Amino acid sequence: MAIRWGNYRAGEFYDELIRVANKPRPAAEEICKYLRNLTDQELEEYKTAANTAIHVMGITFTVYTEEEGSIDRAWPFDIIPRIIDKKEWLQIEKGLKQRVKALNMFIDDLYNEQRILEAGVVPRSLLDASKNFLPECMGIKPKHGVWAHICGSDLVRDHNGTVYVLEDNLRVPSGVSYMLENRHVMKRVFPDMFEKYNILPVDDYPSQLYDMLSQLSPRDIDQPEVVVLTPGIYNSAYFEHAYLAQQMGAELVVGSDLVVDDDDIVYMRTVDGLSRVDVIYRRIDDAFLDPEAFREDSMLGVPGLMRAWKAGNVGLANAPGAGVADDKVVYAFVPEIIKFYLDEEPLLPNVPTYKCVNKDERDYVIENIEKMVVKPANESGGYGMLIGPHATKAEREKFVRLIRRDPRNYVAQPMLLLSTAPTIIGTKAEPRHLDLRPFILSGNDISVTTGGLTRVAMRKGSTVVNSSQGGGSKDTWIVDMEAD
Repeated sequence: MAIRWGNYRAGEFYDELIRVANKPRPAAEEICKYLRNLTDQELEEYKTAANTAIHVMGITFTVYTEEEGSIDRAWPFDIIPRIIDKKEWLQIEKGLKQRVKALNMFIDDLYNEQRILEAGVVPRSLLDASKNFLPECMGIKPKHGVWAHICGSDLVRDHNGTVYVLEDNLRVPSGVSYMLENRHVMKRVFPDMFEKYNILPVDDYPSQLYDMLSQLSPRDIDQPEVVVLTPGIYNSAYFEHAYLAQQMGAELVVGSDLVVDDDDIVYMRTVDGLSRVDVIYRRIDDAFLDPEAFREDSMLGVPGLMRAWKAGNVGLANAPGAGVADDKVVYAFVPEIIKFYLDEEPLLPNVPTYKCVNKDERDYVIENIEKMVVKPANESGGYGMLIGPHATKAEREKFVRLIRRDPRNYVAQPMLLLSTAPTIIGTKAEPRHLDLRPFILSGNDISVTTGGLTRVAMRKGSTVVNSSQGGGSKDTWIVDMEAD
């Protein structure tokens, strides 16, 4: 037998599939039984089938290295799914909807009345020092009051089984295409399992995305022109840009394909001449979006795009300026933000967070830096942070200097004992740490993917799940255990 669950040891960590006495959790019983009965050869064949499917489907991601520049690599994938009972998921879903609703109200307030600043719930100094607050967006009221139409919130579970929100990604969150492709691969590799389990679907995400984007159209027409704006083929998420455009039946464009005329309307260059664009799903950072409004040297954006958006002639998702809430210092205030706008207690907790801008909290972080995870306010992808327990003395001292030099730019969190899940290493199942990124769409209403992108730290003991730093991925099954 390839996998002997009696030998599986998750230790002090909460395991997503296996309980303490090496017994599967109720939702994982069928898959664990199935895997236990496989031979080494059969297991190897399943792994090969998954890798072949990934190769045939062309699922890649881009890694940048100083030595070799950008390299396309096959998507790293593990064939044991992560499984969550639908009952638990419905509670998580409620918490995500609550959170995104409050964050959109917060962004809208910052660019208009600024009630939360006047009330002193969030200090004005926080906004003044924000790299992602765009004065150019003041006074704008986007359709439905929504700024972050697509949000990817990262969830983690600690050793007690509590689910926390680790961070919110509100600018140009990526990874949803891999969630969809993971499901396609699993259906090819384990078709039998989809008969044994009632697994909630994720395949309808592209149509949900298109419907939400269509709601942003300034014109009341049946089929608005929706385009996906990409920085181009060298961007690390280009596979996703092309994939989503293809799945939605939308045009994939670069900045030079679009033009804003004197009428402040966006047009796309076509072989038949200029064609009006109604909605742009932009995958370009704010700074490069419009050289008239932001960086003059940007070759990626569209001159005049902000003029067209302000005039109400085009919908933009996510809206420029939404990144003001995609800040790890703002993250620390989200429980207060939820209470202020919704008068509700948060349904999903934050990881306890120390704001280095406050002297008492900064002193505590510096004194206990060997126990802390220290994060810069606006980095992503796991870059620029310190994992205190795994860092050298020199690395910790360097971060103490960085914190003292620019305290507003750093927050710190205690090192969580992240949950694990069985992951195939060779021909054995070993525990590996993981997180989960569900995707939340906000338009007329709010919807959450049934599951999300589970990312796995493939290196033993590591908690860094990003694919650019050696992480892998699993399919995420939300299973209805009460279905007939």
